[in-house]
Amino acid sequence: MPTSKAFLILVLAVLTPMAATSQDTATNLTLHNLCAYPVWPLITPNIGLPAIPDLDDAASRLDGGGEGLVTLSFPSGAWSGRVVARTGCSSSDDYDSSSPSSSSPAAVTRCDTGMPPAPVTVAQVSVHGSGGLAEYSVSLVDGFNLPVMVTPHGFEQGRQCPSLGCAVDLDVDCPRDARAPAGGCRAQGQGHFFKERCPDTRTTPTDVEATPQRCIQPGELKIVFCPDSSY
Repeated sequence: MPTSKAFLILVLAVLTPMAATSQDTATNLTLHNLCAYPVWPLITPNIGLPAIPDLDDAASRLDGGGEGLVTLSFPSGAWSGRVVARTGCSSSDDYDSSSPSSSSPAAVTRCDTGMPPAPVTVAQVSVHGSGGLAEYSVSLVDGFNLPVMVTPHGFEQGRQCPSLGCAVDLDVDCPRDARAPAGGCRAQGQGHFFKERCPDTRTTPTDVEATPQRCIQPGELKIVFCPDSSY
């Protein structure tokens, strides 16, 4: 019969790997472009965190019309960062995905939207948190350049894992003085306009969505650019 101290050590030895596994459950990041035009995603980890591996540069450019679809794996351990979709981009050699000679895309040098100071819709994600917590949001603090929704998949029934973001094209009704020359809607003074039409976004640094979330161990976070009515 083990002593109480030995029993406690045994229990901790069993539970510690389980806890590590629960907090580090593999989670995928899927990007899907339903816009009528191509987008150039940019995935930026927070300071001190590793980049998401994309060995084939599959996520560097996503064709429009639903053809652009890629799934990546988050690094192990707690990870957080942001995802944006740039539009109207060009590079030094104007990469052509249909050309056999273009084996990989060159670095983007300029974009119409999604690069400062142009407006940009920002998806913010955090995975592998305490207890396997995943957090996500769509921010309009830096303006709006295209509709974005974040939808978790592969979670247990009953957990709070709603789709969050903005499926509305705010560019259509953007006030004239807030319109950017190359497209998009600037954020300055548009907080109420944004929030009224897209309540499940963040329009100030302290803002939260109208729909609560507490998503534990989703198997996938899917970010959709220009989502259709099903979202």
